[in-house]
Amino acid sequence: MAGYRDNLDVLRRAFPQPISDQEHDAWFVFSVLRALDRVDSMKSQRPMLGEPREVDFAQATKARMAEDMSSVEAVSRELVDHLAGMFIWGHPRSQVNVINPSCIPGILGTLLPAIYNPNLCSEEASRGVAFAEAEAISMTAALMGYDPDRSGGIFTFGGTGTLLYAIRLGIEKAVPGTMQDGLRGEQPLVVCSEQAHYATKTAASWLGLGASSVVKIPSAPNNEIRTCLLESELRRLLKEGKKIACIVATMGTTDAFGLDNLEQMHQLRDDLVREFSLDYVPHLHADAVIGWAWSVFRDYDFTQNALQFPDRTLRALAGANRRIRHLHLADSIGVDYHKTGFAPYISSAFFVKSAEDLKMLSRDQSTTPYLFQSGDYNPGRFTLETSRSGCGPMSALGSLLLLGKNGLRTLLGHLVTMAETLRNRLTAHPAISVMNADNFGPVTLFRVYPDNVDTFEFPKLEQTNANYAAQLKEYNEYNRKVFRIVHAEALKGEGIVISMTDRFRETEYGHPVVALKSYIMSPFSDQQYVQSVVESIDRARRQVQ
Repeated sequence: MAGYRDNLDVLRRAFPQPISDQEHDAWFVFSVLRALDRVDSMKSQRPMLGEPREVDFAQATKARMAEDMSSVEAVSRELVDHLAGMFIWGHPRSQVNVINPSCIPGILGTLLPAIYNPNLCSEEASRGVAFAEAEAISMTAALMGYDPDRSGGIFTFGGTGTLLYAIRLGIEKAVPGTMQDGLRGEQPLVVCSEQAHYATKTAASWLGLGASSVVKIPSAPNNEIRTCLLESELRRLLKEGKKIACIVATMGTTDAFGLDNLEQMHQLRDDLVREFSLDYVPHLHADAVIGWAWSVFRDYDFTQNALQFPDRTLRALAGANRRIRHLHLADSIGVDYHKTGFAPYISSAFFVKSAEDLKMLSRDQSTTPYLFQSGDYNPGRFTLETSRSGCGPMSALGSLLLLGKNGLRTLLGHLVTMAETLRNRLTAHPAISVMNADNFGPVTLFRVYPDNVDTFEFPKLEQTNANYAAQLKEYNEYNRKVFRIVHAEALKGEGIVISMTDRFRETEYGHPVVALKSYIMSPFSDQQYVQSVVESIDRARRQVQ
């Protein structure tokens, strides 16, 4: 058996060299290129890497750590093999969900920090990568209408993390001192739309408020919160002496791209604070993890239309801008660059209108005696995570620098153009009804029906009239069957990859409505791939019937 010194000599070659070594550096680059070549060999016309395969998770439970070392080459092959069967989100036939393909600078923004492993806990542990975080935060804050000199923000572990920060701030505002003493007595509430992301309940649960503390307000047919019902419910709660920790405005729902009226919600919040003489201001958070990117149209001249978007696209972009341009009214905003910013996972950021708010979350410095001994940038004093990867801000910065406003406008405009084209094709089909015709994003929800169903009238009846509950249930199952066939076809590398939602909304009598979903996120999407959706649905319908 080799001694540890012999093993050490071998292992040193498996690490990037700390001092320039042209031979080893070339081998390092070659190792990366060889892995990329292997991945490239797995590409075909299908929207997935390699051959379709079933993943046997029971087999994974048998994995054990080997006694002996392996080699970079062998491990590289093993890692690449794990990508087999993975859908390629950049493929125009992948329309699964709000998962964007990563641009090359965004990928480099993940690769480079992975080599040198900066920790965004503090400036001393991340240096220029900490500067990249500050740059990305400043760029995006200004884009959304915040004053970069007064606002602040940090990258976190996902959209749920942004909601966790927002609700935590709201709790501290409503019940000061809870960071130190915890919640005592009656717990404050979180109010949001019924269309809000389930992460709102997740964050409330993990913060100790409980999922039952989240008050859901019904939404309108265009999937935005009914502000009249929000007002009446807030009045009722305040009259009962309840405290409101956080009001969440959903700026781009996951299923339908519904946009809450943030302007009205902001005005309502302020009016109620004055009317009830509250000694605190309920925190107003914009969950804009999807919709933030449309901020690039805040200063776009829709009359001149310099990028020459088609008329229907222009109307959709202007419709979204009508709501997104008010993001600056929120006390905080959640952003996912990995959703609509064309950066890799995970690159989420939490923004506050006033950087002073973040001080409410600060730790007692005596609890971290071995940290923050130098530098001016030490976000670890108040972040939930002590260790934070530099990959998020670097990949987000790479994407922002590459695209600029016009690049992001171009991509979003193209995705919306393709979605509008798909809606036209689906609307023209006698057996299909588009469910979110009044929303303006790249996602299309639709229901499929058997022959001889009046798809002009019946979708309204089944959602408003309880006498049609049996048919609703029947056609929910019909759509599930269609989806299973389309999905099985996709797993074979054929057809189109779409998704399904079990409850894109509820009927007026409280039953869930199933819908199929196309989320076009690929820059390579084009007319023929839009038509492929209709063709896949038709093939599935024939099998069901």
